[in-house]
Amino acid sequence: MDFSLLHELCNSHAVSGREEGIRGLVERELKAVGCKVSLDALGNIIGFRKGNGKRKVMLAGHMDEIGFIVTHIDSNGFLRFQPRGGFDPRTMMSQRVYVHTATKRLLGVMGTKPVHVLTEEEKKKTLQITDYFIDLGLPEKQVKKLVEIGDPITMSRELEEVGDCFTGKSIDNRYGVWVMIEALRKLKKHDVDIYAVATVQEEVGIRGAIAASFDIKPDVGIALDVTVACDTPGADPKDYVTKLGEGACIKIQDGATISNPKIVKELKKIAEQKKIKHQMEILPRGGTDAAGMRQVSGHTAVAGISLALRYMHSTVETVNKKDLEACVNLLAAYLSTTKGSGYELGTKI
Repeated sequence: MDFSLLHELCNSHAVSGREEGIRGLVERELKAVGCKVSLDALGNIIGFRKGNGKRKVMLAGHMDEIGFIVTHIDSNGFLRFQPRGGFDPRTMMSQRVYVHTATKRLLGVMGTKPVHVLTEEEKKKTLQITDYFIDLGLPEKQVKKLVEIGDPITMSRELEEVGDCFTGKSIDNRYGVWVMIEALRKLKKHDVDIYAVATVQEEVGIRGAIAASFDIKPDVGIALDVTVACDTPGADPKDYVTKLGEGACIKIQDGATISNPKIVKELKKIAEQKKIKHQMEILPRGGTDAAGMRQVSGHTAVAGISLALRYMHSTVETVNKKDLEACVNLLAAYLSTTKGSGYELGTKI
């Protein structure tokens, strides 16, 4: 399978609320797969493909990534910052970053107090985000000329192949945008009207999905996002959640949403009939754009097709190539057969 688009998406830079760095690419690709494209005031990109029926299916994959914004420039030109999205401070040591200014992109390094001068008490403390600063290698006067408070900051890391996998930044959730586009590329016929939405601000509260859902009012919402794969040393097998190489993840529930059991059953049946490798997902904490779509009305049935991912919210997020392909095949197969109806819950599933 061709993964060149995934590389382009993951190597783009788009912090929550400042998604302009990826918007042009997504718009181009949605048009290439036959979508009529529009944008809303929040920044969501909506790709529309007309079906033969009257039902609406909304696909939601968020295009924003976790990152930071500049909050202070000190007297020596070092930057302080605030996160946009959830970062584990342990992953921030010795990272390279980009500061995206109005005129140019600046490469910097993330630093903290050197271990050589830490007191014994300081060595025992867990590092916090506030312990870090960004060094642009420039004097204060030049930094203040180039950088403004509020400028976005992203990690400097590109997508790379590692064995049977890809690793890099922002696979969470460029996967969601990629699988949406690749499934539409594969899809020839569909009854439902498809709204392929590259959402914004998911990492800071699923804000884009909520807004788009109220505008679209879908009958069905399918969230396309990554999920935790804890299949690594030190973890108990019962806590893996998902495993790399075991196929597309059909979401049963997460910390914010319980998937419509009829859609779950339908996705599983399709995977079995089409011999698409799959696994069932129950994520104890966290959520996706499904939580935003389900807020529209009781008539919107939601579910999710997730991708197993190791080392979430880091610069070395890692996924399996065959899992990526399985997700495309499952989504395309579902869209080719669903009528977008019949998901009301009664006495039988």
